[in-house]
Amino acid sequence: MSGSGRALVTGGNRGIGLAIAKELQAAGHQVAVTYRSGEPPQGLVGVTCEVTDTASVDQAFADAETKLGGPIDILVANAGITRDQLLMRTSDEEFESVIDTNLGGAFRCARRASKGMIRSRRGRIILISSVVGLYGSPGQANYAASKSGLIGLARSISRELGGRGITANVVAPGFIETDMTEALPPDRKDAYLGAIPAGRFGQTQEVASVVRFLASDEAAYVTGAVIPVDGGLGMGH
Repeated sequence: MSGSGRALVTGGNRGIGLAIAKELQAAGHQVAVTYRSGEPPQGLVGVTCEVTDTASVDQAFADAETKLGGPIDILVANAGITRDQLLMRTSDEEFESVIDTNLGGAFRCARRASKGMIRSRRGRIILISSVVGLYGSPGQANYAASKSGLIGLARSISRELGGRGITANVVAPGFIETDMTEALPPDRKDAYLGAIPAGRFGQTQEVASVVRFLASDEAAYVTGAVIPVDGGLGMGH
């Protein structure tokens, strides 16, 4: 699908999602991004979407397909939230909201995307997980569970739809330079850096480049894979 796909990137209005959207656009794909509020990024087609709501997901796909001129054949499920809290203090709502957004949202988008992909017998489903989904993290039981669940989702999709020219893969970023890592206290930042074999945080572009490959024709025989982009932090996990 090099240079010819129609891509939808959820949560593509900032950070890693925005970098992915711009990279896919630079590769020649037509790209739409979902956002919940405000304005879409300049130069990109935007559609509003609340990934916890099936009707909203269906409408976002319909809007994107209208604006891009056909069915979506590249889905990047990137939208996600955190509600960090120690296990004993985590409320049902804090657990359920993270699972419903990060895992349930990816499921709803993949389910909707699969309809057009099955008809055209081609597609790329790329789920953005996290090193935390495999490595674990104190205070992030909800987030880690949601990101780990994406692996089972992708692998089940691979087995179900692999014979129809559809791949499903997971990208697991580590610590990436974003507004979130910029806000870390210096001592916390130093501790994280000390655990990363590469000795630095990653760039959003480094995640986007891996997504670009998975969305391409060259990755047609890669499915059910988990690709870490974490500087070695999660080795063996």
